[in-house]
Amino acid sequence: MNITGLDHIVLTVKSIERTCDFYEQMLGAEVIKYNGGRTALGLGDQKINLHEVGKEFEPKANAPTPGSGDICLITTASLAQVEQNLLARGVEIEEGPIERTGARGPIKSIYIRDPDGNLIEIASYSEAA
Repeated sequence: MNITGLDHIVLTVKSIERTCDFYEQMLGAEVIKYNGGRTALGLGDQKINLHEVGKEFEPKANAPTPGSGDICLITTASLAQVEQNLLARGVEIEEGPIERTGARGPIKSIYIRDPDGNLIEIASYSEAA
């Protein structure tokens, strides 16, 4: 099969607008609008496609539910800087910094929640022990 990575994931959300505001303002994502009313969040070489609950595009997950996502985003910034920026914007840090294991080895992570309650892990390989 020779699978080499992830291109995108899909999050089902209550409000596309509110989700875009959060990811753009808090995490620096690029909001991308496509023909046909589709919206995505660009993060590096990947994207998060957004489906609004009840208005999902086909095909879709079997049971799409806002708040059921759990994703890890990699940063090249220091976690102290990320944490400071998030706290200054009123985002609560749920856990961390804490050591975890990423796809390529040890990472150091902090955890936050987006407006739908999805768990967002922000991690750094460069700060891992």
